[in-house]
Amino acid sequence: MARADDIAAGQALYSPFVLAAYDWFVLGCSNRLLWRCPTPALQRLYDRNVSARHVDIGVGTGYFLDKARWPVAKPGITLVDLNPNSLAAAGRRIARFAPRTVRANALASLPAMGPFESAGLCYLLHCLPGDLAAKAAVFDYLRPALTPGARVFGATILQGDVRRSWAAQKLMNLYNGKGIFSNAGDTRQALAAALEARFRGVKIEIKGAVALFEARAD
Repeated sequence: MARADDIAAGQALYSPFVLAAYDWFVLGCSNRLLWRCPTPALQRLYDRNVSARHVDIGVGTGYFLDKARWPVAKPGITLVDLNPNSLAAAGRRIARFAPRTVRANALASLPAMGPFESAGLCYLLHCLPGDLAAKAAVFDYLRPALTPGARVFGATILQGDVRRSWAAQKLMNLYNGKGIFSNAGDTRQALAAALEARFRGVKIEIKGAVALFEARAD
């Protein structure tokens, strides 16, 4: 089981100051120039998977939820994150949907909630400690809250088997050294194994250093 301080390290960076710059730095610059996965690709992932009853785990600033093409005018949205600053920022951003906010550790039992027809985990896994086999516990804790056929989707930055520029590798090494990332051994094969053991219809697309994944709950 991941240590509490390792889990905290992956989310502690997200202060109100950092969150204020997140969209510009990560979604505007890093995605395009370093990870080589333009933000519109992640937005399309949301657009084709969000539902009327959605849970987002690891919410960032709420950017994708704000921009998503929802299938209904008033979706029921639950935000789950360990960091209260992220919950507050995302909650304000999509306040028009009156989201429920839940402060919880994704690598532990989640409070009773749902059922949900879709679940988004965007840029969460590479921030969780351990290898992908250990991080996949997040899916085990999530599954009881999903309806049959619910869409499970997200994106994670890989390192073990993807090509990276010199600058991207240096930044990944820095982030891993500080505990912000824990993806030194994360590979497409390991991600596929974790998803296929729990879901059906698994699809993984590699864009630059990023794996975009989609699957269905049983």
